[in-house]
Amino acid sequence: GCDVSPCVFEMYWRLRGMAEALLDMATQPELAGSMLGRCADFAVTLAEAFKALADPVRLQLLNLIATADTGEACACDLVDPVGKSQPTVSHHLKVLREAGLVDSERRGLWAYYYVLPGALAEFGAWVTGPASNV
Repeated sequence: GCDVSPCVFEMYWRLRGMAEALLDMATQPELAGSMLGRCADFAVTLAEAFKALADPVRLQLLNLIATADTGEACACDLVDPVGKSQPTVSHHLKVLREAGLVDSERRGLWAYYYVLPGALAEFGAWVTGPASNV
């Protein structure tokens, strides 16, 4: 069984819905009468971050990296905790990297991932910011 609290699933579905709405706003500015409608590049960037985080495996990977004792995690240490194959984990890490949430550094055969400074803070500030930003 899965030992994940109901709030994780609720957050997953909320992020997934927000990502789709933001992508609509970015690609169809006539739908948006807000700042995002006037700043399509920002909306696309934000939608990519929401979309990346709307996948439960990527959300778990980001959490593992962000909470690692050293501030980084070897890709080799991320396979077992999420219960996915190495190629699948690599794909999800690539999506997180392309969304601007993490970056990596190669050391020998392995890639070590770390959360980009300010990426989560900026994302969180937008999510919890005043309603006038929407």
